[in-house]
Amino acid sequence: MVRFRTLDLNLLRVFDAVMSEGGVTRAAKALSLTQPAVSQALRRLREALGDELFTRTSQGLRPTPRAEWLWPQVRGALASLHQAIAPEHYDPRRDPASWRLAMADAAAARLMPPLMSALEALGGRVDLRALPLLTRDPRPLLDSGEIDLALGSFPAAVQAIAAAGPDTTLRHERLYDTRYVCVMRRDHPLARGELTLDAFCAAHHLMVSFSGRARGRLDQALAALGRERRIVLTVNQYFTAGRVAAQCDLLAVLPESIIDATGLHGQIEVRELPLALPPVTVAMVWHLRHDAQAAHRWLREQLRAAGAASTVSR
Repeated sequence: MVRFRTLDLNLLRVFDAVMSEGGVTRAAKALSLTQPAVSQALRRLREALGDELFTRTSQGLRPTPRAEWLWPQVRGALASLHQAIAPEHYDPRRDPASWRLAMADAAAARLMPPLMSALEALGGRVDLRALPLLTRDPRPLLDSGEIDLALGSFPAAVQAIAAAGPDTTLRHERLYDTRYVCVMRRDHPLARGELTLDAFCAAHHLMVSFSGRARGRLDQALAALGRERRIVLTVNQYFTAGRVAAQCDLLAVLPESIIDATGLHGQIEVRELPLALPPVTVAMVWHLRHDAQAAHRWLREQLRAAGAASTVSR
């Protein structure tokens, strides 16, 4: 039985650091402690809680189910205490920060121009690395610390995060909505009139797939109607798809927002899809380890403003 009254709360800070950093060495550096001191603290916490907390694997330390369940509670409590005792304020003009953002080119084209304009106006010391998004599920990248924030449409991942409730280690927030439209070259044979479902399915298509999958959401919607399309080219960028569609007879289905953001309107024709697809919600997703960090909170505020600015400017 855990005796909370005699539990050294400093052990929870060490536990939080090991979970956040993913290992004893990095946790020791973050806490300005030696590795033996961190290992000793973990040993004492294991004894107090009656759980191993971590197991060693070829990839490093792996949290036990008890540790995974415990961390959000510990993280939240420590963050609340920190804010109450020593509130943080981040000044981008004084304090340097570097962030790795994974995003599709559609989100980058819409959010990066207003975001960078705001940063330049502030004269901020912020460095951003926009990494290509190669998956519809950014959770493993966020869990491993490979990225600090993901921007894009992640309906399945967001649903899973919401379903996990307070036990989740991830956070998400909607930035804006867009929709899918069909684009084609200006003198395409199907550009002369209404785009019917029969004509759409009979045409040749190019598809955007971050992961390289052969079918996407549109194909699932077509299958539900007993229909299918002929995909002859798959690329991993929406802008590339738009440029290709502008110069050949392939149809492309793109988020409407990238057409405005990249100036493709003058090169292509845009048509409503001949079948119903749900709106595209673009969200930002981040890990609990960054939730209370003043610099990361500031970055999220700037992204909210960038999303709002790009919506107003349309």
